[in-house]
Amino acid sequence: MSDRDSEIGGVAVVGLGRFGGQLAGSLIRLGHEVLAIDRNPDLVQRWSDQLDRVVQADATDEDALRQVGITDFHRVVVAIGASLEASVLTVLALVELGVSQVWARATSGKHAKILNSVGAHHVIFPEAETGERVAHLIVTRMLDFIEFGHDFAIAKVRVPQALAGKPLSQVRPIEHHGVRVLGAKHPGKPFEYASDSTVLRPESVLVVEGNLDQLQRFADLP
Repeated sequence: MSDRDSEIGGVAVVGLGRFGGQLAGSLIRLGHEVLAIDRNPDLVQRWSDQLDRVVQADATDEDALRQVGITDFHRVVVAIGASLEASVLTVLALVELGVSQVWARATSGKHAKILNSVGAHHVIFPEAETGERVAHLIVTRMLDFIEFGHDFAIAKVRVPQALAGKPLSQVRPIEHHGVRVLGAKHPGKPFEYASDSTVLRPESVLVVEGNLDQLQRFADLP
């Protein structure tokens, strides 16, 4: 079972600057519980009326993280951008505490390499990713997506277990999910456009189209 398969509950966001605040707000609008953490009392006060739970704590301190209940969260986003040292030490503390999915903001390629080296599972660049987009990626199993307006998007998703081993002819149209499979990338083979004979292998990645809600539901199939 993958980490995402086993994840339940909310998301913790460390750092309430512009990106962290936008991300936390987007997660709440998507219906997820959010624990927001920042060491700056002014930022904590500013966001206390807008977010569910906002606490002041030093996220580089493992004991402080335990006290605020960080180990209850499977997904934590380190949105700290002003201090490379605080960002790296926070990621290290979260990894040491056994958090299964640590997403970390990077401000440069060098920063990203350091974050990866200390155990961050996903590194994001806010200059290229909005908080709303990152929120969707964090709380679903979509690997990536491009949205074209409000009613159409294309996403990369892994083959849902329920459909694994079946030819596309047996699942097309994919009844209540409302999505269309455009193609598949099988390990070690080039991308192929979908046909009725395309077999949905469990280790493959599909390219699918639909609206964003449909794609999220399809990606989250067991």
